[in-house]
Amino acid sequence: PPTPTPGSPPLKTNPTPAMEKKGGQPPGDRSGRDSRGPSKKSAGRAAEADAKLGPLPPSPSPSPSPQHHQQDVAVSVAAPGSQAEAEEEQQQQAPAPAPAPAGCSCPGLKALFLPKLNKHSLYVYGSEGALERECARQDQLREYLFHTFIFFHPRNYYIMVMVVMTFLNLIAIPIGIAFLDGSPSSRGFDAFNLASDTIFILDIGVNFRMGVITDDSEVVILNPKEIRNHYLKTWFALDLISAFPIDYLALIIEKIEHQSDTTSYSASKLVRIIMFARIFSLVRLLRVSRLMRFFNEWERVSNANMEAVRLFIRIICLFSMILLLCHWNGCIQFFIPVLQNFPKDCWVVKENLTNASWVEQYSFGVFRALSHMIGISYGSVDPPTGEGELWVVMTSMVSGALMYTMMVANVAAMMTNVDAPSKAYRNRFNYLEDYMTYRKLPRDLRTRISNYYQARHQGKWFDESEILNLVSKSLREEILNILCADLLNSVPIFKNRDINFINAVLLRLKYEVFQEGDIIIRQNAPGDRMFFIGHGKVLVETPTFKKELIDGDYFGEICLLTKCKRTATVRALSLCKVFSLSSECFWRILQGFPEIKEELEKTARERLLYLRESQIKHEQQVLLKCVTKDTAGETSV
Repeated sequence: PPTPTPGSPPLKTNPTPAMEKKGGQPPGDRSGRDSRGPSKKSAGRAAEADAKLGPLPPSPSPSPSPQHHQQDVAVSVAAPGSQAEAEEEQQQQAPAPAPAPAGCSCPGLKALFLPKLNKHSLYVYGSEGALERECARQDQLREYLFHTFIFFHPRNYYIMVMVVMTFLNLIAIPIGIAFLDGSPSSRGFDAFNLASDTIFILDIGVNFRMGVITDDSEVVILNPKEIRNHYLKTWFALDLISAFPIDYLALIIEKIEHQSDTTSYSASKLVRIIMFARIFSLVRLLRVSRLMRFFNEWERVSNANMEAVRLFIRIICLFSMILLLCHWNGCIQFFIPVLQNFPKDCWVVKENLTNASWVEQYSFGVFRALSHMIGISYGSVDPPTGEGELWVVMTSMVSGALMYTMMVANVAAMMTNVDAPSKAYRNRFNYLEDYMTYRKLPRDLRTRISNYYQARHQGKWFDESEILNLVSKSLREEILNILCADLLNSVPIFKNRDINFINAVLLRLKYEVFQEGDIIIRQNAPGDRMFFIGHGKVLVETPTFKKELIDGDYFGEICLLTKCKRTATVRALSLCKVFSLSSECFWRILQGFPEIKEELEKTARERLLYLRESQIKHEQQVLLKCVTKDTAGETSV
């Protein structure tokens, strides 16, 4: 190619067919790359582009087309050893990376807004691959939006923080309004209120930039317009009312009042009324429903037993509401005389609390409120006299009655739902006792039935077959492997076996319980199942043979393999917990495992041979006992 003159721009040259065949570019081309690989400048640009793009999800590599395969062959044949040129051609043929989103100049900051891998995100998206695609989807956005499942700012924890702030406001605001107005301690209270108003106002802005999940959508909404519409239709009105900067307004009024140098009683009362309006932040307590929804969602993705947690949270919420109601009532008890400028017949003057500390005033107010709510007295020596006190007392009594009703109803509901399996067990046991009484069964039989019911269910009623059918096959196999761990370790037929055979047997086992003296198998009866002993001891007996079997032994397989009747009677010598396998399932399993079938047949033949030998020996002993001698010296039988 022609050589460019110094100082002039590089000339663009088209590669010749020979160059294309070799898969490289001529030496000294415009990119400055040669057989030694890419230059430092191009490598720096590539690293900068990778840094802007951030981590992207792995995409499946497309299968090479025949043309690419021919080119690779041509390169390897025509230019062996020029591996760098081949890599350059592959880089040129690869599609250019997508441009970085506008405004994403800081990849580290952008990564903080992406969803992270956790139990909740896996529950929503189902797999890590789907979560990676969600990361790529948000990474392509041109705006910064808080994802629902980001690590440092999960919405659930954020809601919990806002609920805590709400409760702090609901506790501090009534105290400040009723007791701290104009006192030296009011400065800290005013600062707390101003900070709370600021946080709640910022919370409104954060909610406009936070992704949401609706009940009818499984995808996180990341469109700012849709987020705005959803927030305006749901929580915006309540958040706006609760975050209205009343404290700022009160501060402005106080400043104007101070500048006008007026001590008008109406202006002071107006300030107190405005401060008391801050109690409307109670509407933020409705966000507790989001907190409960968080626990319900977390229950589905965690392995913890959340029933006890839910019960504990319900009790805590109930008592918190009761204490909060008493707190508000106590503050109102003192706030009404404050608004009336302490009339002579009010309870504050009678108790000589006008100039007392706010802690003492608050204590007397709460005591008076509790006395009204519980209904034991008026909280003071004399009944209320003024109209304001009368209405406060009536409100306290009504709220106390409602509180008592709510507490009794919630406690009754909680006691009803506590330990449902034990209650189901007791109900069924009562039915069983009524049935035995109705049928007039013997007392000994009743005792055996009751003992069996207790040993079988151990005080709790579960339908295990139904429960196991609710989970997948793999989980069912894992559960049965844990429940039957002792059986698998003790039964020789299960040791060092194929896991498929073990799972096939476990899925078809049936749990049974036999009491001491129960006949599990009766001789000469048709056999339809075999048994594995989990715990207990049994006695296998025939007229000529007796043998005890313990944990890990099995019996009843002879009639299944030979299709004959039971060869012996099996009796429980203690409480036995066994697992049975039906004949149909037995043959279905052995069809897939012929080597195990041969082993069982061998064991069955050995046992049959042993039984026959013992029977022959017994017959010979009987014959020897029956031999007599006659007078002629001849023996006869």
